[in-house]
Amino acid sequence: MIYQIQLNTWMLSTHSSTTSKMHKIITTFLLAAILICSGCGKPKISTISETSVIVAFGDSLTHGTGANNNESYPAVLSGLLNREVINAGVPGEDTTDGLIRLPSVLEQHQPTLVILCHGGNDILQKQDAQTTIKNINAMIDIIQDCDADVILVGVPKPALILKTAKFYKNIAKQQKIPYQGKVVAEVLSTPSLKSDHAHPNEDGYQQVAEAILTLINNSQ
Repeated sequence: MIYQIQLNTWMLSTHSSTTSKMHKIITTFLLAAILICSGCGKPKISTISETSVIVAFGDSLTHGTGANNNESYPAVLSGLLNREVINAGVPGEDTTDGLIRLPSVLEQHQPTLVILCHGGNDILQKQDAQTTIKNINAMIDIIQDCDADVILVGVPKPALILKTAKFYKNIAKQQKIPYQGKVVAEVLSTPSLKSDHAHPNEDGYQQVAEAILTLINNSQ
């Protein structure tokens, strides 16, 4: 009788220990799966290599208005990446003209990555938002048809408190591309980082470049 009780106690103890170990194994497995898949839903770009060709396409924010040529965000990003970043920014250009210009830029440079920051002039000129959305989507499609990755940078609407136009985030989500939607609004909200109401200064462009670098690194 005593032996039977001891045996039952041992079996219960063994079962409890085995169950506890199984719970720990399952918990560890689930945590590992969560960590592995935490970035699964994030849009990715090809790894930047020595053969990568990077083009920054946009308007005056890309051109670097408000700072010297070597202080534009493409120039600063080039130094951070230790790789040329071609500045294809045209001041005053809206997305309709940008859409027309884009194919020749792609043909000339044949990029593997395009950083697209466009639409600011559309917003300032109060153009129809649907036209801007259509044009930006068309630009992304054209770039991807050329087997290049795209990173989208959002631009804010003029306001007392600057916020990036919502359609940029929607476009990035729809197109499943990496998106930086905060840095331009933050820079233009900080007097010490801007040269005028619509353009960063040297320090502002530095922050834009650093934010885009972070996005590139996190998207590879």
